[in-house]
Amino acid sequence: MKKEGCCLYYSRKSPMDDVPEEMTPIWSCTNEKCNGWMRDNFVLSVQPRCGQCDSLMEKSERLLPVLTNTSPNQKKN
Repeated sequence: MKKEGCCLYYSRKSPMDDVPEEMTPIWSCTNEKCNGWMRDNFVLSVQPRCGQCDSLMEKSERLLPVLTNTSPNQKKN
């Protein structure tokens, strides 16, 4: 007789509704065919270029989970 096992899934990730969100400054790609964007506190230049298509980017805001950039390279040139 074959035993049937029960598989349980345990995730280390907390549910998304527990993650605090805030309006966050971002840079969005100006190319209509590209959906590239990045958080302002992760860019390395004053006027960043899109990492996907190399187009200019414009500043805007988006509701995103709170993140802190602790990189020593955060200074913008």
